[in-house]
Amino acid sequence: MIYRKDKSGNEISELGYGCMRFSRKGAGIDLEKAEQEIMTAFKAGVNYYDTAYIYPGSEVALGEIVARNGIRDKIRIATKLPQYLIGSTAQIEKYFQEQLSRLKTDYIDYYLMHMLTDIASWHKMKDLGILQWIEEKKASGAIRNLGFSFHGDTDMFLQILNDYDWDFCQIQYNYLDEHTQAGRRGLETAYEKGIPVIIMEPLRGGKLVNLLPDKAKKCIEEHPNKWSAAEWALRWLWDQPGVTCILSGMNSVEMVEENCRIASEASVGSFTQADQDTIEQLRALIKENVKIGCTGCRYCMPCPKGVDIPGLFQCYNKIYTENKADARHEFAQVIGLRKDPGFADQCVECGKCESHCPQHIEIRKMIKVADKELRPFYYKIGLNIARWWMLRKKKQ
Repeated sequence: MIYRKDKSGNEISELGYGCMRFSRKGAGIDLEKAEQEIMTAFKAGVNYYDTAYIYPGSEVALGEIVARNGIRDKIRIATKLPQYLIGSTAQIEKYFQEQLSRLKTDYIDYYLMHMLTDIASWHKMKDLGILQWIEEKKASGAIRNLGFSFHGDTDMFLQILNDYDWDFCQIQYNYLDEHTQAGRRGLETAYEKGIPVIIMEPLRGGKLVNLLPDKAKKCIEEHPNKWSAAEWALRWLWDQPGVTCILSGMNSVEMVEENCRIASEASVGSFTQADQDTIEQLRALIKENVKIGCTGCRYCMPCPKGVDIPGLFQCYNKIYTENKADARHEFAQVIGLRKDPGFADQCVECGKCESHCPQHIEIRKMIKVADKELRPFYYKIGLNIARWWMLRKKKQ
């Protein structure tokens, strides 16, 4: 296993265990199976284990497995405060104490504000006194490192990144999301600031393996490296110095062993230019089904009325490269549930965006097309209810 350093110089295995996708047994987690998989990873050198309050049964299962095997002082546990559920200062402490109890521990190595989508979400927590609370927890040793996980656009990520002296952060990043969400710009900015970055969705929820078009599968199968689709995606990430740790939701011993093998071989500089060319080829084959040729360059931004043009196009294209359900879910996360959303109906057709677009996309026309697919009337109703509920929480 290869290790990289956190902000304090502590070693983190470059492969982390994502505990969201433990196998289920009946109404709960298959604890015996999860224990076998976690202990296989532990023995191979994995020392970073990521869970969250809202992952059903995950914190309890991880806490039980760690306690059973007496490995608490040999691993690093990361979990997340559900900031979107917080309406008062007292609730912060309530959730934290519940998490300690679930995890059978008295400290958290890496504690994250879960799923920040905009700077307003972080400001809400500051208004509730989170900074003083963090200071007290870090002084007592109950929290060792403070970070955030993020779903949103690059500009919003940078605002959050620069608003506090974070110990680490967690972003969705893979070779298809290179210039969306926090993106490469966000990753490299964090690296320049000395902030470790944990990667989630390195395979885009398995879609860079299971939903590849036939041409991309053939390209991988015929390549002399004989790497799997997953190995291509992981090695591309580990070649980047800004990547501290990649989370993998491993749910078989075979998957654990294979990922640990790759993590023992892949390092910065091990990915050749020929390998980069293959990734470009795979990316092009996957994108053959996209409807709008947006590259995510963001020359069209900022929109005077706040329309998230690249975000809309990214989610719209996802309908055709993946499926509608996933596209609409990402649309809600990245655009719809922000305090200041980036909906297409905010457009006043000034045309500023089109004058700056290198791809000459008919932006004013296409954002309406995208919005119609991403927000059918019944989805608008559900999204409006979710926005009302979340914004109500933020005002409490």
